Amino acid sequence: MRHQSPGSRQAKTSLHHALATAALLAASFPSAAQDARFNMTRGATELSQQVFDLHMTIFYICVAIALVVFSLMFWSIVHHRKSRGVVPAQFHGSLKIEILWTAIPVLILVAMAVPATRTLIAMEDTSASELTVLVTGSQWKWHYKYLDYPIEFYSVLATPRAQIANEAEKDADYLMAVDKPLVLPMGKKVRFLLTADDVIHSWWVPDFAIKKDAVPGFINETWARIDKPGLYYGKCAELCGRDHGFMPVAVDVKTPAEFEAWTVAQVALAEQAKLEAATAGPMAMDALMALGQKVYESACAACHQASGEGLPGVFPGLKGSAIATGDPAAHLHIVLFGKAGTAMQAFGKQLGVKELAAVITYERNAWGNAKGDMVQPADIAAAIERGE
Repeated sequence: MRHQSPGSRQAKTSLHHALATAALLAASFPSAAQDARFNMTRGATELSQQVFDLHMTIFYICVAIALVVFSLMFWSIVHHRKSRGVVPAQFHGSLKIEILWTAIPVLILVAMAVPATRTLIAMEDTSASELTVLVTGSQWKWHYKYLDYPIEFYSVLATPRAQIANEAEKDADYLMAVDKPLVLPMGKKVRFLLTADDVIHSWWVPDFAIKKDAVPGFINETWARIDKPGLYYGKCAELCGRDHGFMPVAVDVKTPAEFEAWTVAQVALAEQAKLEAATAGPMAMDALMALGQKVYESACAACHQASGEGLPGVFPGLKGSAIATGDPAAHLHIVLFGKAGTAMQAFGKQLGVKELAAVITYERNAWGNAKGDMVQPADIAAAIERGE
């Protein structure tokens, strides 16, 4: 019979203890893993669940490997230390051992690659989608266009500037709330097409396991099938300029019946907006200024600043500027159609005729500009009709 040395028996015992501890940890983690404060989000889709399970599987494997390796290392350090009179062994490399410690990690990596590849393939499979949404990022807002419905709108940060400037108490949804969230149906496969108008953005919703870049001139795609109704938050995850931190994503998931009712209501609202644009009557100066200030603070202050002074060398000021105090037609044109080669976007499709008339009137009469000009909704509708 072959006899083992006490040291060899102790090494095997330590290895068995390490493996047993790893198994116990793996068995106890799942119940608490999803609730851990610093863990990944389990999410609200089947795909996000697969990502979470893959993450935890790899984590368990890494924990087991670490326990085995460090247990053997510290056991060897303690039991072969110089103070015990241990004489270092003199030996040459063993080909069998070298093959073994190369083959085992390769097999582990292959075992990890199989579920990871399966999940990655599933993430890219956008076939058999039931709804398609075009997501376009721009500085600093999202535009959503439903390709299956005549519905499109911009989604902009709704947090008041006073809260951002620490002049008011912050709400629970600070820097997460938007004026118009993306509305999706529960239980249907939704395909997202992502692109950008200006710079690279990234549409990130952790609960859907989606983080996809929106690149100018390219169309990326991804998908989600959301299992639970509710309001889900995300943000732009690509550094896209000055107000990158003020570009949230909000997705309102409804039941299929509620979603269909919402689409009907949105189509009706769009038709009503067209009718109002065609028949809009004149507005008083007070009404124009009040609405204009509200629109300016939500759509313009990020660049031109609440004071109208802009950021020298980056964004031009409007206070006393040639645009805000010069020809009203030129002012109206640049707000409606933007300015090529600059960060000035075209707001003709982003705002209604009343909002456009109000914000232009506000810019021409705020901060001491005091031109006394009033731009009416009819002026906006006529300019859009002419395309100039």
